[in-house]
Amino acid sequence: MNDQHADPEPRFRIRAHHTESTITVYQAYPPEIGGPAARDGRFPAAWKRDRMTWIKPSFLWMMYRCGWGTKAGQETVLGIRISRAGFEWALREACLSHYVPEVHGDHAAWRSRLRQAPARVQWDPERDLRLAPLPYRSLQLGLAGEAAVRYADEWIVGVEDVTPLAAEVHALVRSGELERAAALLPDERAYPLAGEVLAHLRA
Repeated sequence: MNDQHADPEPRFRIRAHHTESTITVYQAYPPEIGGPAARDGRFPAAWKRDRMTWIKPSFLWMMYRCGWGTKAGQETVLGIRISRAGFEWALREACLSHYVPEVHGDHAAWRSRLRQAPARVQWDPERDLRLAPLPYRSLQLGLAGEAAVRYADEWIVGVEDVTPLAAEVHALVRSGELERAAALLPDERAYPLAGEVLAHLRA
């Protein structure tokens, strides 16, 4: 279960559904992309490898972003299992999407790194079942260039259409049945990482 308030949370931590070899991330697409992706286990030709794509390990942050799968162009919510090796490669190669003096030194160095990095990281407030912000942060990982190609062609292990789950949880939340809604959430636990992997990504 995904108990949002069981223990104090550090401000920056990746929480995700993961196995020994995979991590599940979420994206939302229009049906013409999401449907074939779920059916075939890979993105269709209409999916653009030359654009930045953002993946989110947090199911509830994805629900906040796509409005439980109700926003235009985000009607199909996908749970995408990717290799942990690929995910961690992207983190090591990533740059924060905004300038932090304690991390980057001078602004020019950050701008240079941002232009070169195939991945970027944002930390946004995690969300509860009502999609209200929580006092700790959720990772968003943007993939471009080499990282986007690797994601689409190498890292994906499986794709599941989780739109029905989103609708079911949303219905329970709207009816005030928060315990039943929480019981349906993916099991998101702290993702194990060596400290140095995130050292350059703490905002």
